Amino acid sequence: MRKFRTLAVFLAVTAGLVSGCSGTPDGGTSASTAPSTNPGSSSSSPADSATPSADTETSVPAPAPASSRPSAGPGQGNAELAITVVPSQGAPEVDYTLVCTSGTPAAESSHPNAAAACAAIKANPDILAPSKPTSAQACTQQYGGPQKATITGVVDGVAVDSSFARTNGCEISAWDAAKDVLGAAGGAS
Repeated sequence: MRKFRTLAVFLAVTAGLVSGCSGTPDGGTSASTAPSTNPGSSSSSPADSATPSADTETSVPAPAPASSRPSAGPGQGNAELAITVVPSQGAPEVDYTLVCTSGTPAAESSHPNAAAACAAIKANPDILAPSKPTSAQACTQQYGGPQKATITGVVDGVAVDSSFARTNGCEISAWDAAKDVLGAAGGAS
């Protein structure tokens, strides 16, 4: 019962804070007196004038992406990613932008093979968030090359911030799974 009371007090305080954050000086109780933008109407209602047009900037931030892992198996194929690949030590970074909608690349993508990358993400978005090897997992101690890569952005509404390398068998496996997304400079064929 004590937890219930604590929860009830928390919700009441939160509701008070939310209603006080409406952006108007008096806590959101005044109606706008702006004229109606609807040419067929001669009077404006508070509901009509409180709704911004599609071109109006608002002070409401966009929702944050979910903080879980991308799903394993087929996904929605929606992505906005920044990809940085270092092909070898001392070599300049190669940067790509990849934007996919339903598995199809958008025009603003600068990825060398955006169609293959978007298809790979739609087939299995989990390739962009490889799990770190645990102490119980055996990784072969083989060297696959000096290549390194980072991928940051959002895939199917989930934040992604991953690093890739080719310094042991587990990392080589993760690199090879994501090779279409890492692009031509990735070193994997």
